[in-house]
Amino acid sequence: MNDLALLLTPEGRALLDEVRDTEPAQELAVATRLRREHPAELVSAALGQARLRQRAVAKFGAEDAGRMFFTPNGVEQSTRASVAAYRARRLRELGVASVADLCCGIGGDAVAMARAGIRVLAVDRDPLTAAVARANAEALGLAALIEVREADVTEVDTAGYDAVFVDPARRGGRGRVFDPEAYSPPLSWAVETALKAPRAALKVAPGIPHEVVPDRAEAEWISDGGDVKEAVLWFGTGAPGTVRATLLPGPRTLVGRGLPDPGVRPVGRYLYEPDGAVIRAHLVAEVAEEVGGGLLDPTIAYVTADAPRPTPYASAYEITDHLPFNVKKLKALLREREVGTLTVKKRGSAVEPEELRRKVRPQGPNAATVFLTRVAGAPAMLIGRPSG
Repeated sequence: MNDLALLLTPEGRALLDEVRDTEPAQELAVATRLRREHPAELVSAALGQARLRQRAVAKFGAEDAGRMFFTPNGVEQSTRASVAAYRARRLRELGVASVADLCCGIGGDAVAMARAGIRVLAVDRDPLTAAVARANAEALGLAALIEVREADVTEVDTAGYDAVFVDPARRGGRGRVFDPEAYSPPLSWAVETALKAPRAALKVAPGIPHEVVPDRAEAEWISDGGDVKEAVLWFGTGAPGTVRATLLPGPRTLVGRGLPDPGVRPVGRYLYEPDGAVIRAHLVAEVAEEVGGGLLDPTIAYVTADAPRPTPYASAYEITDHLPFNVKKLKALLREREVGTLTVKKRGSAVEPEELRRKVRPQGPNAATVFLTRVAGAPAMLIGRPSG
């Protein structure tokens, strides 16, 4: 708290600007120089905040990260700005004008909602985290739309708000928490709170088991740039039981149609690797239908087809070779093709990509992709290249 208070003073803000681009190797020299003119505690706080801001650029962009304030946990656990903006737009499209943001953290989601024109009550029980959220609302010119309150979210009255957004803590003393009832607060409390509001969105881990998703919720898995970022349980959308996979940028959304699992078929000329959000949402069947394909193996989320059918929900590869798994044969084939750039993808294989690269030692001007997987239960290698 004291570090934040120091950084919010005119001297602190000026010092933050001065150390903005300090590289780790320069920190000792910079700190030694600045301590001649500024209190040592302030210099340490400014350099520490500069490091956090540099880390935050990947999530918030350089402009916002350069103005915001962070804690180490806040940088790690906050929502990527592109994902928060998408969710905020969806809330706005649902007619939401006010949200109670419970477990608001450093305020990343509150900022996105305020920028979408939504009035936000942002609540967190940790004094420093709430203070940082308040400082961020002010730093980004959104204080008129964001009220930050330091409180226990379970004691906050959300009546009068159009929607509730809950982002429970999913880390404990031993690291990441996988049991939704071990979230803080537990998922059951978040669902109960959601059902009392006209609309709600609960941010949960993308690995949440489908069987724990409430019947009255719509479940959406979101990826950004191919990386699965989160799942959201939506309430009050008018589509309970719906399952969606949304890919950013875009957005592009694939809605489940309750299709049966695709059949297994022989390896075709093309292999489709569904986006991680599609796989997490159990919508591989929808992709298989879209490309006119089937599965290589009943337990593997690779789709194979005979024709190229571009889809935003899967990456397509043209397959040139299908071999039983054999490192010597793969090494000989790559040498014959003069492959020096080898991309290794695996699903259903215990072989580590780096281990395989060391064994085959690719050399040459050409590139290829090898898929280590199973075909009808048998370990196999599929060699190909991106299609289109």
